[in-house]
Amino acid sequence: MAPTGCCLFDTAIGACGIAWNAQAIAAVQLPETTREGTLGRLCRPFGAVAQSAPPPFVQQAIARIQALLQGARDDLRDLPLDFSAVPEFHRRVYEVARAIPPGEVLTYGEVARRIGEPGAARAVGQALGRNPFAPVVPCHRVLAAGGRSGGFSAEGGAETKLKMLEIEAARLGGAPGLFD
Repeated sequence: MAPTGCCLFDTAIGACGIAWNAQAIAAVQLPETTREGTLGRLCRPFGAVAQSAPPPFVQQAIARIQALLQGARDDLRDLPLDFSAVPEFHRRVYEVARAIPPGEVLTYGEVARRIGEPGAARAVGQALGRNPFAPVVPCHRVLAAGGRSGGFSAEGGAETKLKMLEIEAARLGGAPGLFD
C-alpha cells in the first residue's frame, strides 16, 4: 500500500525519515548526509510522497525511535509495519531481526539458521541491506562471523552500525559490551 504521508524527525544520530499509510509504517530511513538526502532515500521506492504532520500512531513511533537512538531499551516489535511490498524471504529475515533485543546481536549465519536456511548467510545480508524499516527492523544488530561489523547500507556504513550498537551498549553473548 502506497504511503499517504512522510516526515523527517531529529534523533541523536541525525535526521531520520518515516513514511506511513493509514494502517502502518511504510518505511523508516536512517540519516543521510543532508535532510534532503534522507527524504530522497526514504521516498525513492514510492515516488513523490507528501510531507505532512504524522498521525498519532506515527507520532508515538517517532518518539520511541528517538528514545531507542538515545539508549532506551525498546525493541519496537509492536510497531505496525507494511510488509506488502517485502519479499517473503526478507520478511522471514526481518522477523528474526525484530526479535533481537536492544544490546544483543546475532550473526548473519545465526539468522540464516533461525529461518531454516543455514547456507543463506549471504542472502540474509542482502535482505538486511534492503531493509526499509531501520531501526525498527534492527539490521544493525546483525554482525558478520567472529563479531565483525559486516556491511551496513545506511550513510556512514559500518561506522553508523557500530555507533548504534554503542548507544545500545551491545553485548556479544554474555561478554562485556562491545565498547567496554
